[in-house]
Amino acid sequence: METEMKTQRTTSRARGFTLTELMVVICVVAVIVALILPMLAAAKRSSGPNHCENHLQQIGLSFRIWEGDNGDKYPMQVSVTNGGAMELALTGDVAGIFRTMSNELSTPKVLVCPQDTKRIAATDFAGGLNNSHISYFVGLDAEDKYPQMIISGDDNLEVNGVRVRPGILNLSTNATVEWTTERIGKFHGPSNIALADGSVQTTTTLAFQSALVNTGFATNRLVIP
Repeated sequence: METEMKTQRTTSRARGFTLTELMVVICVVAVIVALILPMLAAAKRSSGPNHCENHLQQIGLSFRIWEGDNGDKYPMQVSVTNGGAMELALTGDVAGIFRTMSNELSTPKVLVCPQDTKRIAATDFAGGLNNSHISYFVGLDAEDKYPQMIISGDDNLEVNGVRVRPGILNLSTNATVEWTTERIGKFHGPSNIALADGSVQTTTTLAFQSALVNTGFATNRLVIP
């Protein structure tokens, strides 16, 4: 009888020790999961498709197709009477520029960056499209003969610490220009620009400033939606 009771006490202590170990293991695993999951999520975002960049690639291609059909000129260099958007661009009407390219763009959904939570895509190019449905600026002076000119890009910019406003932005190469945190979740980039040669670049703030210098122009005029 005494031997049986000792065996039960020993078994009980063994079970208690095992449960304690199990609880410790569970706690350790929970801590590890809590640490790893955010890292995995961040890795997935960084390695996954850049949807803003994808949309900008479609926009850049649309510009190229349009200028190929219009004497190697972009809509900003062709008057409205000739089917372009020159006068609209000079008033800061970004929507008017993209409306001119509606056939090439196919859908207004590409004009909104998926990471831009402040905007909702328009349902059509007719009466519904305005600057509030657009996430990308347009380079007013971009020309096919200057392949490094910036033709479009993410509009989440600030200059000298001030968020850019809708309209024409005269951006000198010595200005302090930075990407804001609205879409990228961290200060100083990266975000995206499209060049007149058809390429799209994901750039940090410093790389964007270098791109402004590479255009060869002391001042780059951007139309901000």
